[in-house]
Amino acid sequence: MLQYPNIDPVAISLGPVVIHWYGIMYLIGFAAAWLLAQWHIKRLNLTFTKDNLADLVFYCAIGVIVGGRLGSIFFYNFSGFLANPKMLLFGGMSFHGGLIGVIVAIWVYARRHNRKYFEVADLVAPVVAIGLGAGRLGNFINGELWGRVTEVPWGMVFPRGGDLPRHPSQLYQFFLEGVVLFLIVWIFARKPRPWMSVSGVFMVVYGLQRFFVEFFRQPDNHIGFVAFNWMTRGQMLCIPMILLGLFLIWYAYKHAAKQEAAS
Repeated sequence: MLQYPNIDPVAISLGPVVIHWYGIMYLIGFAAAWLLAQWHIKRLNLTFTKDNLADLVFYCAIGVIVGGRLGSIFFYNFSGFLANPKMLLFGGMSFHGGLIGVIVAIWVYARRHNRKYFEVADLVAPVVAIGLGAGRLGNFINGELWGRVTEVPWGMVFPRGGDLPRHPSQLYQFFLEGVVLFLIVWIFARKPRPWMSVSGVFMVVYGLQRFFVEFFRQPDNHIGFVAFNWMTRGQMLCIPMILLGLFLIWYAYKHAAKQEAAS
């Protein structure tokens, strides 16, 4: 069994000003995404200026925050919200809610800047994983979203997770969602691809990874399993994501083949 490091979730405390590591991780994620997007724009010679990119990062940041909070409420604790609407302002984030928020943000950005939707979405998809990985490290520092009870040598006893060792599922997700997902989508997108195929690869790979890691992550106590006595809410939300991603990849290459045949 490994010792949980029990890091203070507060990184900086100056009187009434308190800055948490979780918030810093989000800032790191957005900054890294901005830098990587600049590199991606240069290597594919895309027509995005630094101002265009700064606007896009701002739109996506709003989408992540608003969508993540709304998703946490509507996907995981809507009854609690009805009993206490103030909880909308406090609490955790939902990836799937944040994804919907970013989808809406990209749509608004594309309309306002007169760009095609997937021209923008395929620029965002390769850099998202950095933020996801940073967020999972924030979860680990906060000692939240721990895994199921285990006997593996690297199990950890989390301060709020009881006395039994558990899978450090936050670190599993950091590796899969932050490292592996980034490498797969970034390498795939290093060459020009049919529009929407990069977005499709992101959705399929993330969905499969999240579906897998949910078998090690502790289900929410107030929800438990939602189907078949083993499926979690996170896995259920990944299914339409995987299917949509597969459709985007299929349609992208089918459309590209038609255009090539016509030319």
